[in-house]
Amino acid sequence: MHIGRLGEFGLIERMRKSIKVDSSVIVGSGDDCAVLKFDKKYFQLFTCDMLVESVDFTKQTDLALVGRKALAVSLSDIAACAGLPRYAVVSLGLPKGFSVRQADKLIKGMVNLANVHKLNIVGGDISVSSKLVIDVSMLGIVEKDFLVKRSGAEKGDIIFTTGSLGGSIKGKHLKFIPRLKEARFLVENFKVNSMIDISDGLAQDLGHILVASRKGAVIYEALVPKSKEAETLEDALYSGEDFELLFTMSRTQAKKLLLKQSRAFYPLGEITGKIGSLKLIRKNGKEKNIEKKGFRHF
Repeated sequence: MHIGRLGEFGLIERMRKSIKVDSSVIVGSGDDCAVLKFDKKYFQLFTCDMLVESVDFTKQTDLALVGRKALAVSLSDIAACAGLPRYAVVSLGLPKGFSVRQADKLIKGMVNLANVHKLNIVGGDISVSSKLVIDVSMLGIVEKDFLVKRSGAEKGDIIFTTGSLGGSIKGKHLKFIPRLKEARFLVENFKVNSMIDISDGLAQDLGHILVASRKGAVIYEALVPKSKEAETLEDALYSGEDFELLFTMSRTQAKKLLLKQSRAFYPLGEITGKIGSLKLIRKNGKEKNIEKKGFRHF
């Protein structure tokens, strides 16, 4: 059977069933980061992301922005668990003929963003490749009381996002700001029940929360914060690479957030008890099932 028939998430689930971990692993595969035992106060967070030419960027893309994105996607994973980034190693697959000047631009994009977030790049590996490939592995920490996972959504929770959605391909996917500050603001002031970053589209990533939490959801067309670059509602629902945080909290906490908020947070729906159900309430009041689809590699 070809991997395309199994699908990206089917392949991941197949791998998960064959992997055994010991008691030092608090959360393994299936969340934005692996969560590992660390010390009395903190958990350690561990994540990795790969960028591949012609999939995540084009040959013509500014290499400084490619380097920036390579770190930013992993920083976004750390943010989704409300953590603090600490260390990264970077592996590069470089095409023959790749110049020192090109390498310098790529590295500069990484270093500039690492400096903003006080992230230490501590090593990596280099190999020849037919296309440019960048793989980042990142360690972070999070206080045990602040850790947020995908699996904690409760019936009646309000669903929020940290920014507008859709149209990312027009530039945001290279220049987005990892929402580390927003995540810390939330966990330091409120009780957040579940969280994920929107890398593959609102519908698909909300679907991951619903599967992990064994819940359903409704979202309201009138409340979906469609970006100026998004041409349609479907773009905001499915296109991905927004890297905003999607999170849920109780109605009481949501009211406090909306009263206190000094940052932009957008309520767009509610968690329900109907496992696996995801519905859209149109502006005319009609209800429609939403496919939990988005970007998939296979």
